[in-house]
Amino acid sequence: MSDVSAVKALVFDVFGTIVDWRSSLIADFTAWGEKRGIKADWTALVDGWRAVYAASMDVVRKNPQNGYVMLDTLHRQSLEKLVAQLSITGLTDADLHHLTMGWHRLNGWPDSVAALTRLKTKFIISPLSNGNVALLTNMAKHAGLPWDLVMSAELFEHYKPDPEVYLGAAKLLGLKPEQVMMCAAHNHDLKAAQQLGLKTAFVARPTEYGPLQKYDFGAKGDWDVIGKDFGEVADKLGC
Repeated sequence: MSDVSAVKALVFDVFGTIVDWRSSLIADFTAWGEKRGIKADWTALVDGWRAVYAASMDVVRKNPQNGYVMLDTLHRQSLEKLVAQLSITGLTDADLHHLTMGWHRLNGWPDSVAALTRLKTKFIISPLSNGNVALLTNMAKHAGLPWDLVMSAELFEHYKPDPEVYLGAAKLLGLKPEQVMMCAAHNHDLKAAQQLGLKTAFVARPTEYGPLQKYDFGAKGDWDVIGKDFGEVADKLGC
């Protein structure tokens, strides 16, 4: 493990790293659909929705002249297209809103809350997610995530991996980049943070995408801390 003695704050990717978005959404929508009498392939909807996630943000990133668009809005736009593609009929505007807000109701991985609670005793802890502030705040309430504050790409009007997000987080915390550790289950996220001087911690989530997982089964970089879960990261950081 590298020297991380200067680290004062840990910032976390959230979707897939702290919360299990796929299983959460499939279970949520399946139960809701049964109550509403709506039949649909909810697994296909969830997987399709996540598949267009990066592309939807890239449209914003590559067209800054059009202004920043928060993730809730992007999620809703993607959902409307997917519902049509999957021939899911009979959904009202309120139904589409409920499904979009499913991203606010995600459950944590089994180790998340206990490990974050431990890490909080020594470090400032915060999400650093592409999710908007309301989404991340509601999710924290739902899943019991004990953040000290909520930092979102929305605050910087940029999406990761834009440098403005990582450096903006350090600036808001009044810290140098090397005093902040980015924690994620995604190697590309850590690579972007590391290139800007942040410390890094990797935890694999090999079931994030279910049978569709194609990468991030293990660490693919020279990260400062690597753990099998965040409990092990807390052990290594002395919490």
